[in-house]
Amino acid sequence: MKQVTRILGAAAASAAGLAALCAAPPAAAAPPAAVAPPDGRPAALTTPAAPAASAVLTAPARVPARAGDRLTVTVRHAGAGADGTYVLFCHPARGAHPDPAGACGALDRGTRWGRDAFAPVPEGAMCTMQYGGPATARVTGTWAGRPVDAVFRRSDGCEIERWDRMVPLLPQPGSPVRP
Repeated sequence: MKQVTRILGAAAASAAGLAALCAAPPAAAAPPAAVAPPDGRPAALTTPAAPAASAVLTAPARVPARAGDRLTVTVRHAGAGADGTYVLFCHPARGAHPDPAGACGALDRGTRWGRDAFAPVPEGAMCTMQYGGPATARVTGTWAGRPVDAVFRRSDGCEIERWDRMVPLLPQPGSPVRP
């Protein structure tokens, strides 16, 4: 029983230390210090910015904003009022887009760890032979800390689906309003 209590106590201290490291700002190049608990257990390494023994396990209040989410979108041949170039910033949503919150929300929903939200249709993909019109768009900038340079067309079923995933970042076909 004493062994179980010791293991649980060490696990709780480790979890608290990890939480403190995640929540604390980075230490200014301070070397780790050994902190020995009063009950004779082995010393744990910690930094002055994140004392493991006294930390309380809590969730962060909010996720910090991603700096640098900035995209330039150029739309051509999409119809009256939809063609043009504009800049969109996200986190917080702002810019020349008529619906910056909607555009940023669509991008957030399509962003997954390890996947490029702007990836082209894979080579060799089986796509329906349909034409969605002459509209093209180019998106450049930075999203989720990664460079973006993507071209969108409505030349077949796969490209149409890829475009539609980006609405309202890209204009809805037939929409009289600029994207």
